[in-house]
Parts: sequence; C-alpha cells; structure tokens
Amino acid sequence: MDIFNINRRRFIQGTTASLALSAFGARGMDLMNPPKAYRVGLIGTGWYGKSDLFRLIQVAPVEVVALCDVDKNMLAGAAKLVSQRQKSGKTPKLYGDYKKMLAENQMDIVLIGTPDHWHALQMIDCVKAGSHVYVQKPISVDVMEGEAMVAAARKYNKVVQVGTQRKSTPHLIRAKKEIVDAGLLGKISHVEMSCDLHMRNNGNPPVQAVPDFLDYEMWTGPAPLRPYDGLPHVRWWRTFMEYGNGITGDMCVHMFDTVRWMMNLGWPKRISSHGGIYVQKEGKSNISDTQSALFEYDDLNCVWHHKTWGTANNPDYPWSFTLYGEKGTLWGSTMQCDFIPDGKGEKIHLDVVYEKEKYPEDVTEDTNPKIELNAAPATRLHMLNFLDAIDKNSRPVADIEQGHISTASCILANMAMKTGRPMVYDPVKREVVGDKEATKMLARDYRSPYTHPDPKKV
Repeated sequence: MDIFNINRRRFIQGTTASLALSAFGARGMDLMNPPKAYRVGLIGTGWYGKSDLFRLIQVAPVEVVALCDVDKNMLAGAAKLVSQRQKSGKTPKLYGDYKKMLAENQMDIVLIGTPDHWHALQMIDCVKAGSHVYVQKPISVDVMEGEAMVAAARKYNKVVQVGTQRKSTPHLIRAKKEIVDAGLLGKISHVEMSCDLHMRNNGNPPVQAVPDFLDYEMWTGPAPLRPYDGLPHVRWWRTFMEYGNGITGDMCVHMFDTVRWMMNLGWPKRISSHGGIYVQKEGKSNISDTQSALFEYDDLNCVWHHKTWGTANNPDYPWSFTLYGEKGTLWGSTMQCDFIPDGKGEKIHLDVVYEKEKYPEDVTEDTNPKIELNAAPATRLHMLNFLDAIDKNSRPVADIEQGHISTASCILANMAMKTGRPMVYDPVKREVVGDKEATKMLARDYRSPYTHPDPKKV
C-alpha cells in the first residue's frame, strides 16, 4: 500500500477528519483512486516555507521537484529534509533565482514562503507560468501590489490560497458554526483584537560583510537595500518597515481576517490608527512597539492594539480576538475559545486540536525554529482546501481577494498612523477618497531594476 493511502487513512480518523469532510468536502476519499501527484515547488525554504511544504506532503501525493532560496546553506538543508520526507526519496533541483526555477520546470503548485516584500512579484510570476499558488500572509507590502495579485489570479484563472490558516483551525471552525452562526452572541457591535507578545526583534548589530553563501542583492529584491548587519532570517527582517508592515501587518492580519470570516465582513468603511515607538527606542527596529487601529463598519467597530512590552491584558489570550454580542462574549485565539453568556446560559470552552499521535513527525521535525504544533492541523486542512479548490476550479477558503482585503486594511492602518488621518479606501477606483497624498502611498517605489506590478497590466 502506498504512503498516500496510509496518510489518508490516518487522516480520516478523529475530529480533524470530520471537520475536513464538513468544511472542505471529501476530496480524494476514494482510497482505490487517489488524486494525482502534484508537481510542487517552494520559493523561500526558511522556517515557514518548509513547514507549509511538509504539511502538504503529509496529506497529499506530491513530488517536490524544485526548491529556491538565496541562502545556499538553508537551501541545502531543506533539500536534505525534503528527500527524507517525500515518497520518492528524490532530492529536488535547487535554484537561487526563482525565475529560472519557473522557466525550467512545469509545476502544478508553487508555495511562497519568502519575506513579505517578495510576495507580489513571485505570486504573479508563478500564475503567469501556469502554477497554482499558496502564498504566505501578509500578501503584500503595499495596497497596489495586492490589487495586482488579485488581478493576476483572475486573469490566469489560478487558485491562490493565502496562509491565513485560522479559517482552517478546527476549534475556530467550531466556534464560527456552533457559536457565531448559531446566534449565541446575538447582534455583535464591538470587536477587539490584540497582540501583547514580545516579538519585536530589536538590537544594534554592526554592519558586516555579506557571507558568500547569501545573495543579499537578490534577497533584497525590490525593497530598499539596507546595510547588511547579519542574516535577516526568521524575525530580524520583520523588524523593518522596508520589508513588511510591522506587528499590525504580521499579527493583526490573522485576527482581522478571522473576524471578517466569522462575521462575513468585507472592506471597512474607514480606518484610523495611532502609535509609534514609545518604549523600545534603543535599537535599529523601525516598526511600532505600540499601536492601536480602528476598522469601522456599519454599527460595528473592530479595534486592534498591540504592544511588544509589559504584560498582556489577558494572560490566557495574549494574541486574540473578542466578539462582544448582546447575548454574550466570545474570546478566541490559536489555542482556545471561550463563550461567556450574558446572564443565564451555558459557558462553552473549545481547545486547540493536536495530532501528534497521527503525525509523530510533527514532534521530531528538524527545523529551526520548531514547527508550531498548534498550527499544524490547521495548515493540513488549509492545504486540503487548497487542493479541493484546484480540483473544482473554485475559490479556496482563504482566496487571494480575501487575503488582499485583510492585508490592505492593515497597510491602510499603518498609513493612517503615519499621516495622522483616517483612510477611506475605494477598491473600485483604487484610491483613498479625498486624499491625493495617501493615494500616492498605495504603491511604494521599487528599487531598480524592479518594476512595480500594475493591476491593469498583469
């Protein structure tokens, strides 16, 4: 019996299987005729790129044909791990330039795990090359990149799933169905989202020579070229606005996307934000350590705040969302949910689902840092939903358009903080209403020779 059938049989046991069937359909459940093996490539072989790829390998028959990374050491390490994990035992072809990888290989699926400033160009080039794409969040660093990504996915008729896997998190799926959709909260007119994790990397490493195993020019790509002061991997690059959108872009995007999904919300009517570097002034980091944002809808305010210092507002929910309804309150995070009724009624507690027994390799996986065990079942379900959408030529649960709305809203919050003015974005005209200066900020300048994608010309 092949490994796909073993993995599938393992998968259809327990809670996660029932959620997969109810939420995403029964893709591939005919064990006598499993789906075809997809040819897969990965751009960005760091922590989460490998984690996404290995979750895909666990739930579907794939052949990883190519890997791309600008760090030769990281690339070689990933190649060894992939050869050990995929059924064929083959080592993928290795590349330092993703465009060469796309030109030399026909791939059904490409996973993108690079830093945020590369997502737009790579996703657009992948769909042009004929591949479906799984791209990590946030999808872009500016709003027009996101508009171009949506336009490209539609023009080339490719499925693009965004790595906002909260929509595939088992206990959050239950919370949406059994609490929100069931009406236990009543009318919801206030939402709070927060992150109090101390995750802002900050320091003053010296400028140094670029190591010969790293192509720093290619790593930087269309972003401004900062003086090299050490390997940017994992969290160092995230501490600079040159490459991403700060804590709001990194962490609010997950919670805001989850809230929008649970409540069926589209674009906010207006976005405002205030914050800055209030406490951690000693290092090079230029992202805010303290920020609040307001996303306004009709009869509803969604409020975000983060701080990377001090204690959490609720130690049980240091990164979370809270839905306040007339009948009760729902706290939610990646780890748990708690429904508290207003007055009489039954409290409901939901815990994260782990699958360490079904997938022991989750525990022994040799990556640095280790995988997020709580996110592994969610990512597996997210991958199954992605494949189901490919099979049916339909929109996945975290379609690129939804990823764009969540990402762009966070970017607009940063713009509001920078300008001191609220942002009202018109997605049809692609402009900030009544604000020419802010409209110019919707597309950042690219470093030569890179060209910013145009949603009208992708």
